[in-house]
Amino acid sequence: MALRGSLRAGRALLRAPGPPCRGLCSRPPAFGFLFDVDGVLVRGSQPLPAARRAFQRLADSGGRLRVPVVFLTNAGNCLPSAKARELSRALELQVSPEQVVLSHSPLQLFSQFHPRCMLVDGQGPVEENARNLGFKHVVTIEALRKAYPLLDMVDLSRRPKELPPPTTGFPTIEGVVLFGEPVRWETSLQLITDVLLSNGNPGAELQDVPYPHLPLLACNMDLLWMAEAKMPRLGHGTFLLCLESIYKKVTGRELKYEALVGKPSPVTYRYAQYLIQQQAEKQGWKAPIRHLYAVGDNPMSDIYGANLYNNYLESARQKQVQAGLKRSPQAACAQAEVPLELRHECSSSVECCHSILVCTGVYRHNSGVPKGTAPTVFHGHRDFCCDPSLLQPSHVVQDVDHAVQLAFQKENWS
Repeated sequence: MALRGSLRAGRALLRAPGPPCRGLCSRPPAFGFLFDVDGVLVRGSQPLPAARRAFQRLADSGGRLRVPVVFLTNAGNCLPSAKARELSRALELQVSPEQVVLSHSPLQLFSQFHPRCMLVDGQGPVEENARNLGFKHVVTIEALRKAYPLLDMVDLSRRPKELPPPTTGFPTIEGVVLFGEPVRWETSLQLITDVLLSNGNPGAELQDVPYPHLPLLACNMDLLWMAEAKMPRLGHGTFLLCLESIYKKVTGRELKYEALVGKPSPVTYRYAQYLIQQQAEKQGWKAPIRHLYAVGDNPMSDIYGANLYNNYLESARQKQVQAGLKRSPQAACAQAEVPLELRHECSSSVECCHSILVCTGVYRHNSGVPKGTAPTVFHGHRDFCCDPSLLQPSHVVQDVDHAVQLAFQKENWS
């Protein structure tokens, strides 16, 4: 019933007359938007009509955004520049790569892993993405499969017809980066498991299994996502679940991550906040950014992540008051850990992150009323606590256009 109440409250606020504000507001914005993409702005390759209406409100007559905006998506199978072009076409508005946060974007902060030889997995330009993020030595799953052709044995058609010569000169792998779900899950699951069990030398005989295993960095924990199909599709979170289950079944131990980025990770929201504040500074808007509005369609990633980050902001602010510090401290929750670089770079002006759930994607409605109440099955990642309060949005609205209107009314801005 909580989500139904939120939807009614959102509609009431949209109907209620706000304080007068003639024409376009002349004062600089003290807020910014974090927009999810799939299920909020587009469905598959098709833009949602409400998205263009929303951005007509957000832009001035010259097509320039009047409010700082970041597109916060768990997609990761493309370059930021390609996603920016895709959004520009969909929204009929110029979007720059600097406004796009893909699931892997925060990995540029994890510089301690950049000099290592890293195995990368996913779809699209994974090598180029890895190098653009700062990784210096990259090995793909396909390169590993070709170097060790006896490892990939599920597909009978790809098994070698003759015994290949021993592999020589292949580098020892020092870590793994999972950018997104691969095409051949069985190949990736087998080879990644081989690398972890062999400490980066998958051609060697299995001896003592090293633990802790090699560093593992993963992007995009979404179990499900919404495309053109009527039902949600399996996402990278499902692949991670398979890998975790296989590793634990084989070794009896938990698979551990050095980094989990993409929504709902707080580091992703902190990085997005940094970009919002950079935009405001670049535009010469003097007012400090106080409020963020995170708009999404998936309670398990968008809403959970925005609420978790809001808890981080509240915790940081409380500790700042208690300790009398001038900078934001680290939140106590292990899941809300943020790299030191971002804690120093980001201004502490942001007070809260409002979560707004739309009914055009993973979360659906019937005749304008959301079905059911809070989700009864936790679809979030294993390493994130199942806290029902984090799944409750600040507001529920019909679509992204209504989300923008709601934020404008709350900010007395038009």
